[in-house]
Amino acid sequence: MKRRDFLLASTASLLLPKIAQAQSNGYGIEGQQAPELKVGQWIDGKGKPTTFKLSDHKGKFIFMEFWQAWCPGCHKHGFPALKKISDEFKKSKHFVPVAIQTTFEGFSVNNAKQMRAIQMRYDLDIVFGHDEGSEGVHPHTMKSYRSGGTPWTVLISPAGKVVYNDFSISPESAITYLKKEMDKLA
Repeated sequence: MKRRDFLLASTASLLLPKIAQAQSNGYGIEGQQAPELKVGQWIDGKGKPTTFKLSDHKGKFIFMEFWQAWCPGCHKHGFPALKKISDEFKKSKHFVPVAIQTTFEGFSVNNAKQMRAIQMRYDLDIVFGHDEGSEGVHPHTMKSYRSGGTPWTVLISPAGKVVYNDFSISPESAITYLKKEMDKLA
């Protein structure tokens, strides 16, 4: 099965084989407490400067998509999945989507100005962050979540544990999983 064809399982325990694959390649932090984000710049869904902390969203599922403006996979898979999933749970008090540009190359193209352009292109009324590394140094978010590049998807449980992290996710399976899990929170 190809990485991009993986369907999110209906329970977190069924995610382990996929996570194990990512971790066997040195990626991901499945099962670990999600580290707090240290992102240099944030904008809200309207493009205005804001802040964002995981600790402000305890008890909720946090869905993070790491991306770069010039990443073909981000545009083909990452943003459409993020859009579908975030739209599905737009009114849920148990779900927080966030998109973080993790710039590790192409610094002149993958810059902070791209956040608002991408929000508008995909009609994403969600918080966006820009975490810029430097030549030869990956950004903090990539290092702390051991991502394999972009697009990269992370799902954090209400308990603050990383339950999914890999290059992409099936929006349909993620929605099914999240609905089931959120029903338990209601």
